[in-house]
Order: sequence, then structure tokens, then C-alpha cells
Amino acid sequence: MLNTSLHNPAVKDKPTVDKFIAMNKGINDGGNLPSELIISLYDSIKKEPFKIPEDDGNDLMHTFFNPDREGWLWKQGSSKLSGRYKSWKRRWFILNDNCLYYFEFTTDKEPRGIIPLENVQVRDIADRSKPNCFEIFSPDSDIIKACKTDSEGKVIEGKHTVYRMSAGTAEDRQEWIKCIKASISEHPFYNMLAVRKKKAQHSIRRRNSASAKQSLLSVKL
Repeated sequence: MLNTSLHNPAVKDKPTVDKFIAMNKGINDGGNLPSELIISLYDSIKKEPFKIPEDDGNDLMHTFFNPDREGWLWKQGSSKLSGRYKSWKRRWFILNDNCLYYFEFTTDKEPRGIIPLENVQVRDIADRSKPNCFEIFSPDSDIIKACKTDSEGKVIEGKHTVYRMSAGTAEDRQEWIKCIKASISEHPFYNMLAVRKKKAQHSIRRRNSASAKQSLLSVKL
């Protein structure tokens, strides 16, 4: 582990950035991660060691003590049977630390779900079943990094590209949108990877198009 190798006094042979790059070759489904990303990660860990915070039981209390915004919203979900039928459940939402937390009751100590506001966008949206709707969405249609707990308390990774909510009034909706926009964080490396992904997809479409044209010409000849 890089963190241990760089900051443990017992480790004499400290890994260099070149060695760290070499250690991570081929980890991206057989390909290499951008060197800028690996160098930035190396510099970040070298500058400040990663430490696991002590769990004193008060982390959640500190997080929710002074939120940027809180209140009741209706959250859209999918049917457990088909996944197509959209149901609405009333949830208590807390916005803080660039995350949107939602609870079943205001007295709950732990959230039912967490939506990190990283590399996402928010907009108002019309919905026939509910008024004053807005949604948090991924601009590249990627799955939003989120999680929730099921009925047994197990943590489940979210698989949504959109999270839709409904506020009580139009004014309330606009306040939520404004506060969420202010809390959204942008990670430049995710943006860089998204650009590279689009370029790769465009290149594949061009090759497929060229191959299709060549096939048509062969048929005509």
C-alpha cells in the first residue's frame, strides 16, 4: 500500500512516482490509467498520509447538526417486482458536506440512503404524477455513486442515473435546487475520463460507419 510505504519509518526503500506508475499498469480492464491521475494520487498521498478516523459514535451527529438544508421531500423509486412502476415515498432529506442524505423518519439516527453530489447536475422537471419536481442526474448518463440500506439493514450500491424528488411548493423546489447546486463538487479527473470515454466512443462509431460503407461498396461491386 502506497500510504504505508511512503510514511512508515520502517520502510527504507520508498517507492518513486515512476515505480508507482509501473505498479498500476494494466489495472483499467487491461489498459492503463491516465498518468496524470496516478501522479496526482501519488503526490496527494505523499503530501498528506491517509488516516482512518476514529469512530467515536458522534460522526453522524456532527454531520447532521448544522445542515445546509433539510426538510420533507417525496422521492421517486421503482417497484421491487418489475422495476418499471414508479412509486413515491416521503423521506426526510438533509443536505450537508456535498452529500444528500435521506431518512425514513426525522428521529432515525442513520440515513436510509446517501447521494454524493459529485460530478452531477440538478434541474427542475415536469412529472405527471407529482408537482414541483426536480432531479439530480449524471450529465453523461453514468451511474451516480450512491448507496442505500435495504429492509434487512444491508448496504446496497445504487444503480440510478437519475434521482427524482418532489417538493411541497414551487418555492421550496427552487430553494432545494439552489442549495444542491451550491453543494455539487467537480472532480477534474472524472471529467477528463468522461472526455476520453466520449472520444473512444466516437472513434468506435466512426470505425463502424467506415466498415459499413466498405461493406456496401463491396456488395455494389
